[in-house]
Amino acid sequence: MFAIKIGPKNRPQNRIEPMQTTTAPASNRLDFATVWLVGVACAALSIVVAAMAALNTALPDMAPELHASSNQLTWIIDGYTLCLAALLLPAGAIGDRFGRREILVVGLVVFAIASVLPLGTSDPTIFIATRCLAGVGAAMAMPATLSLISAGVPEDKRPIAISIWAGVGGAGAIAGFFVTGLLLEVFSWHSVFITFAISGCLVAALACTIPTSKDPNPAAFDWLGSTTSALAIAVFVCGLIEAPQRGWLDPLVLTALIGGLALAVVFVRLQQHGRRRLLDVALFANRSFSAGALCISLQFFASLGAFFLLLQRFQLVMGYSPLKSAVALLPMVVVLMCMAIVGNWLAERFELRAILASGILLAGIGLLLLGVFNLGEYWQICASFGLTAVGIGIATAPSTTAILVNTPQDRQGIGSAINDTARELGGAIGIALAGSIVAAGYSDRIAATADAARNQVMHATAPLAGTEQSAQIAAQADQLHEHVSRSLAEAMAVAEQVGAQQQPALAARIAEGAEHAFVTPMNNAMILLGAIMLVGAAVLAWRTPKTLVPEAD
Repeated sequence: MFAIKIGPKNRPQNRIEPMQTTTAPASNRLDFATVWLVGVACAALSIVVAAMAALNTALPDMAPELHASSNQLTWIIDGYTLCLAALLLPAGAIGDRFGRREILVVGLVVFAIASVLPLGTSDPTIFIATRCLAGVGAAMAMPATLSLISAGVPEDKRPIAISIWAGVGGAGAIAGFFVTGLLLEVFSWHSVFITFAISGCLVAALACTIPTSKDPNPAAFDWLGSTTSALAIAVFVCGLIEAPQRGWLDPLVLTALIGGLALAVVFVRLQQHGRRRLLDVALFANRSFSAGALCISLQFFASLGAFFLLLQRFQLVMGYSPLKSAVALLPMVVVLMCMAIVGNWLAERFELRAILASGILLAGIGLLLLGVFNLGEYWQICASFGLTAVGIGIATAPSTTAILVNTPQDRQGIGSAINDTARELGGAIGIALAGSIVAAGYSDRIAATADAARNQVMHATAPLAGTEQSAQIAAQADQLHEHVSRSLAEAMAVAEQVGAQQQPALAARIAEGAEHAFVTPMNNAMILLGAIMLVGAAVLAWRTPKTLVPEAD
C-alpha cells in the first residue's frame, strides 16, 4: 500500500580601569593593523559559531546516506557543542600561557581537518567522532578571538571592537543557517564540510599575520583543575542534550546533571585551596563580572531556544525551505548586530545596570508576545522577535565588556573563556528546556491524530483479513503511528509520503493534527522562556552595579 521511510580568592590587584571616552593619543589611534586584527578575529569567530548551526539545516540530506539512528543524528549535531563547551576554560588558559594567536591558528587547523574527515566515511560513530574533534579545534580558537582583541586593541577603541565581536557572535548561527541553505540549493551536503574546511584554512593563514599576546609570567598549568572543569561541563551538557529525548527524570539524565554539578563544586574547591589555579573564582565576587556572565547566559538561553522553535515553525508549519527560513531570520539578526554596536556606547552614558536589565526585560517581553498570542503571519513573528533582538543586542557588548575589564590583563584568555562558556551553557539550557516542553506537549496532543491515522489505514485491511497483504498493511499502520507520534518533522514527512501515494485526506489529517500538536507547546515554551528572562532581568537590576568597574567593597 505505502511504505514509511524517515531520515531524520582575593580580588585581583591589577584591575583594569573603566574604558574611557576621551580622545586617544596619536599612538592609540585606530590604524589598519588594529582593524585587520579585529577583522581576522571576527572571521574566525563567525566560522566557529556558524558550524554550531549549519548541520541542523543539512541533517535531512545527510541522514539517508549515514543510516544513523535518531540518537546518533542528535549526537552528530551535539558532539561539536559538547566538546566546545567542555574545553573552553583549559583552552583559554593554554592561550594565555603559550600565545593566543598560536592557539587560534592551531585550533582553526584542527577545525579544518576535522571538517574534511567526514567526507570519507558513512559510519555514524566515526562521523560523530569527527564532529567532536571539530569541537576541540573550535574550543581552542574561540576564546583566543576575544582575548586577542582585548589585549591588542587600544583601550579607548576597545568598546567598539568588542561590540563588533559581540554582534558577529550573536549573528553567526544565522549565518550558518543561511550559508548552508544556499549551498544545499545547488550542491550536496558534502559542500558544507568543504566550505568549512576551506574557510578554516584561509582564516588560519590570515591569523598568522596578526600580533600575538600572552601572559609574560605564567604560573604552572593546572592540569587537575582543567580536567575537573572539562568533565563537569561535559557531563552536565550531556545531561542537557539527552533530556529532551529521554525526559528530565530519566536516571541517565539525572545522574549527568547532578554529577556535573558535583564536579563543578569540586572544581571550585580546587580553585579556592589548590596550589595551582586555572581560574580565580573570586572574580565572581565582582558584581560587574558576575552580572556580565549571567546576562550572557540569559541572552543565549533566549536566542538559541527561540531559534530552535522558530526554525521548526518556519520550515514545518509555514512550509519555508531551509534557505527561506534563514532569510526570514535576517531582519532580526540585522537589528541585533546594529544594537550590539551601540550597546557599549549606551552603557558608558547610562548605568550598566539599566542597560543589562532593560535589555533582558525587552527580550523577555518579545518572547512572551510570541507565546501568548498565536502569531501566524511572518510580519507578526518578525515584529515580536525583533523586540527580543533589540533587547539582546543592547545587552550583548556591555555584558562581555563587564567580564573583560574586570579580568586581569594577563588572564584575558580565561576571561574570554568564561564569556564563551556562559554562552554555550545558556544556549544548551535554552534548547534543552524548549525541546523538552515541545516534545512532551507534542506527545500528549498527537495521540488522537496518530490513532485515527492508524485506524484509517487498518480499515483498509478488513476485506483482506487473514492474508499476507493484510499483515503487511497492519505493520505499516503501526509504523505510521510510531513516526507520527515521535515529532512534527516525522509527522510532516509521513504526510508528504502519504499524499504522494494518493491519499490526500489522510495526509491532510496528519499534517493538521501534527501542526496543532506542535504549535500549542511551542507557545508554552516561548512563555516559559520569556518568564525566565523577566526573572533574570529582576536579578540583574538587583545585582548589577552602576559602572563597569564597581567600587571596592
